[in-house]
Amino acid sequence: MSDGSVTVGLVEDDPDQAALAMHWLNAAGYRCNHYANAGEFRRGRGRHAADLILLDWELPDSDGVTLLSEVRTDPATAATPIIMLTVRADEDDIVKALRGGADDYIVKPAQRGVLLARIDAVLRRTQLTTGSDEIDLGPYVIDSERARILINGEDTDLTQREFELAVYLFRRHGRIIRRETLLESVWQIAASVPTRTVDTHISRLRRKLQLDGAFGWRLVAVYQHGYRLEKFVPNALSADRA
Repeated sequence: MSDGSVTVGLVEDDPDQAALAMHWLNAAGYRCNHYANAGEFRRGRGRHAADLILLDWELPDSDGVTLLSEVRTDPATAATPIIMLTVRADEDDIVKALRGGADDYIVKPAQRGVLLARIDAVLRRTQLTTGSDEIDLGPYVIDSERARILINGEDTDLTQREFELAVYLFRRHGRIIRRETLLESVWQIAASVPTRTVDTHISRLRRKLQLDGAFGWRLVAVYQHGYRLEKFVPNALSADRA
């Protein structure tokens, strides 16, 4: 069961199957954006970022494997988990999709329990869901129940919005997150609203949590894309040169 913070992008051309999948996802607490074809997905993925993509193979204007490749080669979406959801059950197709970057493969007709369990398993591997209210990432411990973040056991002075932003980024570390996505997901305001609030909060968060590499993590701006929270090993470059 999701807490409503996870968005699933569903690429499915069959309206009945799409409606059923969306019903299951919404009932389980997931937000869902539906795309009826490849064109809709290409136009919409930049405006409405997904934390996980359910991708059909057979689409009227393209195929799922082509979209899979596009997602994996786009820096903004390369790390997004993808589950293929298709009628294709041939072993060669399954191998092709998994080798092409899919995180899992489900053959239709999907069963509700299996679909939700597979989604939860993939999200656990990417740390978007956890089995407890506490997330431990090295020196950083996120205590969701008390809405606080500890660094080496020391509490940090974060506002509620800063805490929500930090949790969103830590749960998606390694991925590029667009400003528009942060506005919609953390602030719940339209991405079209002109504001510098994201940049201001990012700057404060970087300072308060020392996300400059000092504790093995850094929050960096990715030109023309957004921000990425990433692991940082300061001696990695010098070690490679040695």
